[in-house]
Amino acid sequence: MKKLFLAAVMAVACAGAANAQFNLGKAINAASKGVQAMTLTDEQMAAYAKESIDWMDTHNKVSDPDSEYTKRLNRLTEGLKSADGIPLNFKVYEVIDINAFACPDGSVRVFSSLMDIMDDEELLGIIGHEIGHVAKHHSKKGFRQTLLTGALKDAIASTGGKAAALTDSQLGLLGESLAGAKYSQKQEKEADDCGYDFLKSNGKNPYGMVRAFEKMQALEGDHKSSYVDKMFSSHPDTAERIKRMTERCKKDGYLK
Repeated sequence: MKKLFLAAVMAVACAGAANAQFNLGKAINAASKGVQAMTLTDEQMAAYAKESIDWMDTHNKVSDPDSEYTKRLNRLTEGLKSADGIPLNFKVYEVIDINAFACPDGSVRVFSSLMDIMDDEELLGIIGHEIGHVAKHHSKKGFRQTLLTGALKDAIASTGGKAAALTDSQLGLLGESLAGAKYSQKQEKEADDCGYDFLKSNGKNPYGMVRAFEKMQALEGDHKSSYVDKMFSSHPDTAERIKRMTERCKKDGYLK
């Protein structure tokens, strides 16, 4: 796999595969697992989200506080404290893939390679869009779905109200689901609008979102970015998204 981020995820996943079956012993019997999983509480969800982002922060190169990447991100996101009551925190991963994502707990992670190709306004537009997914609870819904399906569902069952501990391989899978989350056309549209409103309400110019989409559209033709695939591959007519957001900017008096 070309992407260093996902390569790290899968390397740990493979290394921990031998332990995965053993750790399923923490789960309760099959008859009640489904009931317990389906009633997964918000508190348990928050705990799993924090555990997942902590795992990713440990297994990826996080930019130092005095690095130019961190200084730039801190400058751009100054004053962006919360979205729909969810506290936000920002970090840079120094990896080669072009990506950015936001987690249900408000953790926003921006990849250095994305920062390399975006100017400040474009980068802020992407960040606004990703925060839109948090504010609209898309990332929370997607994360819950990941927890309740596939190989992870057996490990999520709880005993005595305490969620089972996850192995490195399971945390890697959760990290992959967060970083590579894909959303429906309706959700992407909602994130566009919510991200626009979020930037506007925080005194930022939302036109950067339009410019970021235009740049991504150019990359879309080259098929060189997984982030492009994530945002646009299942959503035809990127031009229509650009047109709609441009019209909003013009209506509100924001200049290109």
